[in-house]
Amino acid sequence: MKRFLDVVLALVAFCFLSLPFLFVSLLLKISSKGPILYWSDRIGINNTIFRMPKFRTMLVNTPAVATHLLSNPDEYLTAIGRFLRKSSLDELPQLWSVLKGDMSFVGPRPALFNQDDLIALRTLRGVHRLIPGITGWAQVNGRDELPIPVKVEFDAYYLEHRSFIFDIKILFFTLFKVLRREGVQH
Repeated sequence: MKRFLDVVLALVAFCFLSLPFLFVSLLLKISSKGPILYWSDRIGINNTIFRMPKFRTMLVNTPAVATHLLSNPDEYLTAIGRFLRKSSLDELPQLWSVLKGDMSFVGPRPALFNQDDLIALRTLRGVHRLIPGITGWAQVNGRDELPIPVKVEFDAYYLEHRSFIFDIKILFFTLFKVLRREGVQH
């Protein structure tokens, strides 16, 4: 049932968001050199690696590490990168990953392939058995501001309490967080 709803919601979202997709794509092409999309290697269900698209918010030669590990993340942002991140518009291409089945709308955010500490803690708690999501319980409870052990606690809570109603609750909380631009560092 969850997979069916993911596909239907993703298709509906693609229809409604086609103009913002086009607009962001044009802005990116005009404002910086490089591809429109950034494909990052992420950890999916059962710790398998998949390629996840996002609108590119960083310059082409930015190191492939979590933003908080960069000494000065602002120097790597494209002209519209901060806006795309604050508005969460950079996440829109992940609808493709939902359609492919690599992601769901709700689940733990997919770790970068090199976030060994996060991957190990999630594996220890069984969270690796979940399909990662565009949003999740950790995202609505702090997003980028949470230390990794706290994120994993929220992910484990989701694993133990997941349900259709809980997913709807997370989606509504996400909408409010995005509209208020809460929990985004860069």
